[in-house]
Amino acid sequence: MPFPFFLRLAYIGTDFHGWQIQTHARSVQAELWKALRAFDPEAPMPQGTGRTDAGVHAKAQGVLVRMTRPWEPYRLLAALNAHLSADVRVMEGFPVDEAFWPRHHAVAKRYVYRLNEGPAEDPFERDRSWHVFGAAPLDLGIMARAAEALVGKHDFSSFRHQECAAKSPLRTLYKIDVQVHGAAVDLVFEGNRFLMHQVRIMTGTLVDIGKGRIARDAIPGILAARDRSKAGFTAPPHGLCLEVVWYESCWSIGPPCPWGEGVYEASPQV
Repeated sequence: MPFPFFLRLAYIGTDFHGWQIQTHARSVQAELWKALRAFDPEAPMPQGTGRTDAGVHAKAQGVLVRMTRPWEPYRLLAALNAHLSADVRVMEGFPVDEAFWPRHHAVAKRYVYRLNEGPAEDPFERDRSWHVFGAAPLDLGIMARAAEALVGKHDFSSFRHQECAAKSPLRTLYKIDVQVHGAAVDLVFEGNRFLMHQVRIMTGTLVDIGKGRIARDAIPGILAARDRSKAGFTAPPHGLCLEVVWYESCWSIGPPCPWGEGVYEASPQV
């Protein structure tokens, strides 16, 4: 009989080609599975809550592993971390009901995209933020007002990669915040789920608006066009981090979702 555990993973995505296992590239899923099989050779492949792109970071990737024998949670955490590289760590682990499935029972996520507007690229932030340089600073007020048009349930066809395999482009954004921390600017996105590159395309579009390259009132028209070419460019991956995943409260995993528990449809890229 399997012994299912929920794990919360944190990783720096710089040297990974994303979460999903790949044949010829390093991935977080493959790294975790290799560590798992070092002491439980029959354990099946771990299952994550969603994919992250190459170069994208995570503080809260939710993962289901099925052990072939019982474990004390702290011993399992220690055993896995002893076999993992320094850029990925299991931060939390505990038994979970065998019916739990991370992709299907998540109800919302928070992604944070970090920009940096300093006069020079901060080497300590080089792999974790996008340095946006210009003669004039970004107009953050205009960006925040423009972002309001993205909040709500929309067809986000204009904000997804052409190879996105999600069946539906409909997504619901609950909140977008623009937060300033000295020279750093965090764009905080909370929604029920996300399309392939959606957050990065929304970020690139908002930066173009903040620089005056796209009109401040353009987003409703971009959404209505349902045409990727109408939105801004795709922001680089290294500024993006998956910070929070909320699950249905019945599984007792983390705090309840502040936005309620509407139906979450798993998609191939979230």
